[in-house]
This record gives sequence, structure tokens and C-alpha cells, in this order.
Amino acid sequence: MKELLTAQHIFKDYGDLNVLSDISLSVDHHEVIAIVGPSGAGKTSLLHILGTLDKPKNNFNTQIIINETEITSLSDKKLAKFRNQNMGFIFQFHELLPEFTALENVCIPCWLGGSFTNESKNKAIKLLKRLGIADRALHKPSALSGGEQQRVAVARALINEPKIIFADEPSGNLDSENADRLHDLFFELREELRCSFVIVTHNKDLAMRADRIISLIDGKIKV
Repeated sequence: MKELLTAQHIFKDYGDLNVLSDISLSVDHHEVIAIVGPSGAGKTSLLHILGTLDKPKNNFNTQIIINETEITSLSDKKLAKFRNQNMGFIFQFHELLPEFTALENVCIPCWLGGSFTNESKNKAIKLLKRLGIADRALHKPSALSGGEQQRVAVARALINEPKIIFADEPSGNLDSENADRLHDLFFELREELRCSFVIVTHNKDLAMRADRIISLIDGKIKV
């Protein structure tokens, strides 16, 4: 079976600042990868490039293949559609829209994909129920606890049944109890939904539970 994600020769600069230097890696189907390293090592930049939220430096040898699609050559419109259909994202500060309810926030990826059906709403309700917060579906983010907000963000990431989920310090804003619950949830979902996770984290316990750890130091993979 081919890898779900393969990245070759990733470089990234911000002006004179070199952030990533010749990064190559792969992610298997149903694998949980932890990306670790000190602040400023390039972890988030790498995650954003792999997740198509940012672009690598132009380089003839650079290649990113996700689910058998080479994404660096896609137009912005096709890339946005591919991202919506194949990827989910979880961020440290959940990034929920404050004017929308939990249920509406979960439905946003479906709406962006052009689906406004009751089926999308029912999928969202099912996910919120699975995550233990169905009773909070009609509450706005300001009425939810930090742990509840992050579970809504997880449901939003899962609504389009992505092949791979990118998470940037997903438990960094949670207390230890809620962080542990969120970590357990990731591995349960991996088994239930057969998806892969790429997680940037400073949490050593989460990193040690991953199938594989990738360490970044000064924009390079430490081997």
C-alpha cells in the first residue's frame, strides 16, 4: 500500500530567515505522527505546508503527494476543493466562529463544499454525540468550556471524513485532564475512522503515544 502522504525536498524562507531546509517525510495510512522540537524549529511551518495552508519555497525537486494527488501543481481553486475533501484541521485556539452555534461551526466545511442538506446537519449531530457534547449543539462558543470548544473543533475537522487530520498544539490550551481526554479521543478516532493524524506538539505524553516521532531542529529533521 502506498503512503497516504509523501513530501520531498521541502524548503521555506521568510525573507532572509531560513525556516525549513530540505525536509522529506512520509505518513502511512492510519498512522499517528508527532512532530516535536523547540520553539522556532519550523514545526508549524511544516504542518501548514503539508496541509496546503502555506506553500513551500519554489524548488524543482519539491513534491507533495497526498492520497495519490500531487498538490503543488494544483490551482488555488482545485487545491481548496482538495483540502476540503481530504483534510481536517485542529488548532490550539480552536478557531470557532463566535457568532455560530457549535452545530453550525461543525457544518462549516460541508457548507464550504456546497452541501447545505439535512444530511450534513445529521452528520454533525452524530459527531457531536460521539464526542459527548450533543447537548451543547445549540450553544455558541462563548458558552462552552475550553474542552468543549476543542471537541467542537475536532467534530468540524471530521465532518467531511478526511483521510488525514493536521493538528497544531491541539491540547496546548487545555488543562491536563482535558488534554488527556483529547489525546485518548485521537487514538479512538484513528481506529474508528481509519484516518491519519499529523500532530505538532510539545506534550511529551502525546508524542510518546504516537506511532512515530519526527524531531525538528533548526528547520531540519533530526536523525
